[in-house]
Amino acid sequence: MNLRRSDQHGADARRSDRAPIRIGALAPLSPPGWTEAGRHLLAGLALGVDEINASGGVDGHPLELLVRDTSADPHRAADAVRELERLDVVALVGEYHSVAAQAAAATADALGVPFLCSSAVLDAIPERETRAVARLAPAQSHGWRVYGDFLLDRGHRRIAVAIEPSVYWAAGARLLAEHLAPRGGSVIELDARTQSVASLCDAALAAQVTAILLLTGHPEPATSIVRAVRHDDRMHAILLGAPAGQPEFPEWAEALGVEGAGVPFLRYLPERLTPIGVRVDDRLRRKLGARPSFVAFEGFDSALVLASVVRTAGADRARIIESWSTPSVAGSRGVIQFSRVPDVSAWQWAWAPVQVVDRDPASPERLRVLYARS
Repeated sequence: MNLRRSDQHGADARRSDRAPIRIGALAPLSPPGWTEAGRHLLAGLALGVDEINASGGVDGHPLELLVRDTSADPHRAADAVRELERLDVVALVGEYHSVAAQAAAATADALGVPFLCSSAVLDAIPERETRAVARLAPAQSHGWRVYGDFLLDRGHRRIAVAIEPSVYWAAGARLLAEHLAPRGGSVIELDARTQSVASLCDAALAAQVTAILLLTGHPEPATSIVRAVRHDDRMHAILLGAPAGQPEFPEWAEALGVEGAGVPFLRYLPERLTPIGVRVDDRLRRKLGARPSFVAFEGFDSALVLASVVRTAGADRARIIESWSTPSVAGSRGVIQFSRVPDVSAWQWAWAPVQVVDRDPASPERLRVLYARS
């Protein structure tokens, strides 16, 4: 339809009044990133944005997600932050992989762009203390100590970790060793990059461990290690664990079936979702065509938190950064507030609920809560 000049001016003004508030979203959407985690994270974020916009947006302005794929690559994540900064996003949100999130957070901090880290857990997000970054997921030092308590509670004190080179995996192995040592436990590192699966199993048996934790990539070498342990009669009493959460997603069950059951992992959900969470769970199931992971709830809660902060601070980066300490947001998993936590470089929700969960060997599609910390 053609508009007269005066009508066009009025329409332009109305569109300006309703100009979208741009949010940059980071997620691993291609290999070697964990693409299923990225898909769940974006599903939660998109659902949150859709609900906010359906209720009128933020002060009449719709939220608009500008999505960028990090592929779990730190350089690609940093480049994405620089690109999104030039596109005038008011804030950044997302990311699952800690090494990519660390690079994104450092770049955002340097550029003065607020970043709400949804799912990555490395304590140093970024390496130096910052006011620009806030995080929903529990710090690795918190979650992995809970996992250590679970191991001790089940009588496991001599632990092997099948580990690949990574800042994240190295931090996890160190945290577990430091947490178990005062309680009579120990951690033996087995190099999953240089050792064959057979020699890794032999080394674990020689060390007389009672548990092997998979600090490795998925699907490989994690699935090969699981199959080797399951098929070795000498190892039937050894617990396999995956604190980073590899068994959370359907592709684990599809690849391993019953062999992938009974592998405890960390997830960040409460015993009971809030009323918001119950509603969101139903919508996410329909959106994903599967049970939503905790990562999808982290995405949804991220959208709620950002909307709350922008309502308070406006679409101004500096004011958003100064407002991380102010929100108290009823989310899908509890009330979210940020504070400063010792040895954690970002503003932190202390803490999201932590569970140790596995897939039931009798029905691998069903998850069992083995241990929990509110």
